[in-house]
Amino acid sequence: MRNKILLISFICFFISCSDSDENPASNSTPIPPEEAMYFPPNTGTWETKTPESLGWNTANIAALDAYLIEKNSKSFIVLHNGKIVLEKYYNGHTATTPWYWASAGKTLTATVTGIAAQEGFLNINNKVSDYLGTGWTSAPIAKENLITCKNLLSMNSGLNDALGDTVTPNNLQYVADAGTRWAYHNVYVKLQDVVATATNQTWDNYFNNKLRNPIGMTGAWVTDPTALSVYWSNSRSMARFGLLALANGNWNGQTIINQAYHTSATNTSQNINMAYGYLWWLNGKSSFHLPQSQLQFNGSIITTAPADMYCALGKNDQKIYVVPSRKLVIIRMGEAADSSNLALSNFDEVLWQKINAVVN
Repeated sequence: MRNKILLISFICFFISCSDSDENPASNSTPIPPEEAMYFPPNTGTWETKTPESLGWNTANIAALDAYLIEKNSKSFIVLHNGKIVLEKYYNGHTATTPWYWASAGKTLTATVTGIAAQEGFLNINNKVSDYLGTGWTSAPIAKENLITCKNLLSMNSGLNDALGDTVTPNNLQYVADAGTRWAYHNVYVKLQDVVATATNQTWDNYFNNKLRNPIGMTGAWVTDPTALSVYWSNSRSMARFGLLALANGNWNGQTIINQAYHTSATNTSQNINMAYGYLWWLNGKSSFHLPQSQLQFNGSIITTAPADMYCALGKNDQKIYVVPSRKLVIIRMGEAADSSNLALSNFDEVLWQKINAVVN
């Protein structure tokens, strides 16, 4: 019996030693837990981290800075996992100065439309006339009734995009059946009327209560000379919205917009422009279309940027870049880098070369 006990003890010791030898991880230093995403308080200090702590190439920050100044930038912010790594202001702009989002603000409209849908006020697959009544376009009623809220989100309403920015009925003319033609068009702004009608609230009130205030943004919608509603805010408010997107619609444990809708919004929404979701531009796709063009171009919209990036892009180079694989949110506000443009420009390509030289 004593020999049997000794034999069992020897076997257990041998197995223990073997496990330790064959599984070096059991002897290694424990891997620290992954850093939780940070959400800044609505008031107070927004925490920072240094480029050095991320292993970034700090020697190239000066060149990035110089390029942003050269290209008429007002502000530039980089978040990593929610914390500010870089924050720059130029040409008299400050942290409190408001600036326009231009078409980058389309993504605000897409998000609030999704919030109204998740609260049961509307269905994006319903036709727009269910909420606005017939006659909101000058298209034949049968053609108008083909246009759904999702068509407005996806930019495939089939309405003529060559008639200027105003969205009065006489300027919203039929060209093709909804869903058969992609065209960058300001008719998306009708979604603000849909939300207001469906919720029985003003657009501003619903937006403020459901999106702006919960994530600590500031700013307001301003009606421009063409009667379009354009968002103005400081740069950190734009960064907050970008962080909400990076967190898949969650803000510090609170669901602002459900993840399923956000996922649909940041993936291809139709079968014509692969690089377009629900008013978000998508990088890394096989092809793309550009505003005011029916041509298809092969490859990514920004070849120098990460393939998983999605972005909000506005006239004169207003930018929100969201890169999930790198836990990055990058915003740029300012005047046009070169000539006036609607969304994309060569500036994106070169800017990402400069960014890559820092973060890679």
